[in-house]
Amino acid sequence: MTVAHEVKDQIQQIGGGFMFSREAKEFGRSTGVDGFIGPYMRGRCGVLGEVDADVVTAAAGFFPADSVRAAWESVAMPAAEAARGYALAAQQFGVRKLASFDGAERLAELMEAVAANADPAGVPLFAGWRAVPMPADPRARVLQLTHVLRELRGGVHLVAVKSQGVSPRDAVLIAGSPLASGPDQAALYGWPAPYTAPGEDVRARWARAEEITDELASQAFDVLDETEGKELVTLLADAHAAVFPPR
Repeated sequence: MTVAHEVKDQIQQIGGGFMFSREAKEFGRSTGVDGFIGPYMRGRCGVLGEVDADVVTAAAGFFPADSVRAAWESVAMPAAEAARGYALAAQQFGVRKLASFDGAERLAELMEAVAANADPAGVPLFAGWRAVPMPADPRARVLQLTHVLRELRGGVHLVAVKSQGVSPRDAVLIAGSPLASGPDQAALYGWPAPYTAPGEDVRARWARAEEITDELASQAFDVLDETEGKELVTLLADAHAAVFPPR
């Protein structure tokens, strides 16, 4: 099992937790637009610059084009300002949720090495977020780097899904998210009902896409030696436990 595979859930869940956090909601209010999808799209994809919504659709990948256009154009805040605001929200989430985590400095160091080693070709949101300046606080840096590596996996997953002939809609219906079932996630993204479950052939091709995603993502993690890889797995598990403590 690769390091990329071992840490994928922690990266996905910590990053997803931020997107629905009080800090992200406060960012949303700062845009003057109600709801989740508009501020989310403008904040997350603001690193692309002032582009047409079709460019955002191409980068985000798993959303219907009309949903992306409506969301992207609903927020008047300039793209660069939205990206800065979204980054700040992630940083603030990290400072709050990782207050008890004492491995942030080392975790950030390892994650930065992985991000620096990744090939940006074909993953524009990763490239955009990697270029955003890092904060000094290591807890804030861990959260921003989690988002960066989440965009890396998301980007190569889109490549893998397309290579297997799986539609973005079916990929969403199969995978869902840490917080929602496939149909609920599809509805949030703006895919129209009905949400018919994909057949076994599509699911098999999606499973192969997951394997390809691991293979592509692993290339960035190759910069770590075996000891560093194990250290990253342990530290990310500890960070995940700090973000999502037992209730």
